[in-house]
Amino acid sequence: MSAVEPRQNGRSGPVAGAGVGRHLLIVDDDDRIRELLKEYLAREGYRVTGAAHAAAARRLMELIEFDLVVLDIMMPGESGLDLTTWVRSKADTSRTPVLLLTARGEADDRVEGLTRGADDYMTKPFDPRELALRIEAILRRTGGKPMSPREIKLGTAVFDMERLELTRDGAPLRLTEAEAQLLKTLALSAHAPVERISLSPDTADITGRAVDVQVTRLRRKLEVDPKNPRYLQTVRGVGYMLAPD
Repeated sequence: MSAVEPRQNGRSGPVAGAGVGRHLLIVDDDDRIRELLKEYLAREGYRVTGAAHAAAARRLMELIEFDLVVLDIMMPGESGLDLTTWVRSKADTSRTPVLLLTARGEADDRVEGLTRGADDYMTKPFDPRELALRIEAILRRTGGKPMSPREIKLGTAVFDMERLELTRDGAPLRLTEAEAQLLKTLALSAHAPVERISLSPDTADITGRAVDVQVTRLRRKLEVDPKNPRYLQTVRGVGYMLAPD
């Protein structure tokens, strides 16, 4: 039996878009489970980043502020339990919710996970609908980051995140739909790096080249010197970051 149960016909899952503006980190050494969860949770409106092991998760969490971490316990090297302990020990991540996934369902394992600081615990196999509902419940219970302002200032340019409109000195600057959505995604995580692959609207574009092209075009509209960007910055090895005033 698969560790992730398929959606059954005739039954509805969580309301699509429930996770808009929330950024999740999925840590699992099983590529198939990780990618299935990323795809499913993205459909629910979440931004989702994946990591195949604890070391990669640590690097990402040192760069990016996540709203919640979904963490497999049984991984090669550092276990999910040990990573949970690390998350709780760091000032920057101590309040980040953690949901543990594991094939081990014994009571002692559940107790240890919760003792280490996990907020919830699910045993494989599981239904992704239940996982999404538990994530939603944890986020409601723990609260979240303050809502982003409707407008962000980028020098003499202003971006309205609700209307997806960019102006400079009051005059409109034309954005394609893809550019507007990319700018909004970056604005929702302002001053934090966002993975290139997470910015790609086309899951087939595993290289993120389409995003690179859109970033180049946006820089021409935003930056005084597009070759030395002030606002739309490249974060080497990760992706891009928007740094508004």
